[in-house]
Amino acid sequence: MIDEQRNPRWLAVDILVKVSKGAYSNIELKNVIAESKLSQLDINLLTEIVYGVIQRKLTLEYYLSPFIQNKKVQDWVYQLLLSAEFQMIYLDRVPTRAIFNESIEIAKTKGHNGIRAFVTGVLHTMERKGFPKLDAIEDPKEFRSIKYSVAPWIIQQLDAQLGENKANQILASINQPARQTARINTQKITQAEAIQALNDQGYKASVSKVAEDGIIVANGSVARSQLFKNGSLTVQDESAMLVAETMQLKPGMTVLDACAAPGGKSTHIAQRLGKNDHILALDLHSKKVALIRSNAKRMGFANQIDAKVLDARKIGPIVKDDYFDRVLVDAPCSGIGLMRRKPEIRYEKALNDSENLHKIQLEILDAVAAKVKNNGIITYSTCTILKQENENTITEFLKLHPEFNLIQTQTQKQLKSLRKTPYLNIYPDDFESDGFFIACLQKRA
Repeated sequence: MIDEQRNPRWLAVDILVKVSKGAYSNIELKNVIAESKLSQLDINLLTEIVYGVIQRKLTLEYYLSPFIQNKKVQDWVYQLLLSAEFQMIYLDRVPTRAIFNESIEIAKTKGHNGIRAFVTGVLHTMERKGFPKLDAIEDPKEFRSIKYSVAPWIIQQLDAQLGENKANQILASINQPARQTARINTQKITQAEAIQALNDQGYKASVSKVAEDGIIVANGSVARSQLFKNGSLTVQDESAMLVAETMQLKPGMTVLDACAAPGGKSTHIAQRLGKNDHILALDLHSKKVALIRSNAKRMGFANQIDAKVLDARKIGPIVKDDYFDRVLVDAPCSGIGLMRRKPEIRYEKALNDSENLHKIQLEILDAVAAKVKNNGIITYSTCTILKQENENTITEFLKLHPEFNLIQTQTQKQLKSLRKTPYLNIYPDDFESDGFFIACLQKRA
């Protein structure tokens, strides 16, 4: 019999069903791992199956189609077959016998004899006949969509904006496993001390080549480490760490984080300011504001970060004009730059989402513009790689607000220092980190 709390394949199917109905893969995984009794090896397998199946969903569905044809299959049975197929094709180290035995046992336990027989038949037919060739797809657009498992509209936009070669490099990179990265809290620990402490605990930690305060961590979940629990570090992607780096922060500054949840960038700003400085951190939703406060407390910045429930577009009467030295607008966006880390994004979003978000981004920038002091800076960032939400938003804002200039975005490690644009585009294939856009807008005296 299968122990449901200890079986990574069973848990993977449960998570995949929830994600197929709209849940977020990273949140579901985090919750299941926290509540399960899995070993680290099984956590690794669970994570690999869940992300792998979602990342390669269109490819796997293409491979599965001839084996189930037009039969109506329950959601969990469909996800079970996709997960078995993923393991067979992409996980060389996992024996086919183990995949078959456990998948059939799950079918028997979750369903009935008819489902067990169906799953058994499909798996053995796959093994006997092999999978259909992608080369059989005649339409070039459909071929790339299924090969990379990305919605056609995203490929079309990337081709138009970046060229087919760069688009293909990005598309190939997002199906690789995401690295686990963390940001050290420089108020509590040095980078060298954090790396040494993690290595002593059995992790494999190394210096980030992207972000000044970043480290790369393997061999276990860093969120389970003592350093995470005591606020010496936090889990954050390297690209996201660049945002606070580019803000040109100094002790004594007044700072607004206009779209702050879950608080990663707010805490990064806090550790770069003086201990008596304050950040006003806003978010629309009370649950997300609670997350900001929780992160601030864990990392020792509860007294510095004032988290409030407020739509940044309504900040007008709340704060006087010319008040902030620095404003961060980490704007709501389509998240297309996160396709490696949150793979379901590539299937859920549509082009009109980007166009609608562009309007909201402009409204937020317009609302905060008057709150910036002369010579103050708005840092605008997104985790998307589409121009509609990046360059186009900045261009339109500058037309509406000629009192602002676009200035050079600079990181501590001088990333892409030879680029021709003042803003910074980080693509998923550049450094194996999330796709990000960062622009700095300075208000003229």
